[in-house]
Amino acid sequence: MPAYPRDGKIIQIHSYKHNGAIHRLWQETVVLKGTPSYVIGGNDKTLVMEADGRTWVTREPAICFFHAKHWFNIIAMIREDGVYYYCNLSSPFVWDEEALKYIDYDLDIKVFPDMTYMLLDEDEYERHRREMRYPDVIDRILKNNVQKLIGWIKERKGPFAPEFIDKWYAMFQAYQK
Repeated sequence: MPAYPRDGKIIQIHSYKHNGAIHRLWQETVVLKGTPSYVIGGNDKTLVMEADGRTWVTREPAICFFHAKHWFNIIAMIREDGVYYYCNLSSPFVWDEEALKYIDYDLDIKVFPDMTYMLLDEDEYERHRREMRYPDVIDRILKNNVQKLIGWIKERKGPFAPEFIDKWYAMFQAYQK
């Protein structure tokens, strides 16, 4: 069994909390590129299920970037007025044939088309850190990865590079035909 999903495979994405509870599930994402180091996926109008049973459908096409070593994932949402990014501070992904899985650690960075950004949910992070007893080592890793992610944003590195989104969105559109 490979440690990553194959290109073209339609997968689910499962997000968990540190205590093992399911957080959120995305029903269908097509794998655009699967490697042992990273997975790039695309979805549009996919069903999302929340832990409390609520469901909703995504509104726009998105390109998703998951890494096996970095403690974050990046969702690029393609809208009329530009690309918006939602970055989750999370564990590196794992793949187990059921789904691509990661632990969501509450902190998020929202990035606007002009590449300005906001760090979100710091209060939620601190509350969950106490309630779920995040180890100090994870706290340090996450805070270091916030800085790494901000560096990527400022440098327009990886998914923040315009050509990255252009390339993978074109590939996603080809799968949709």
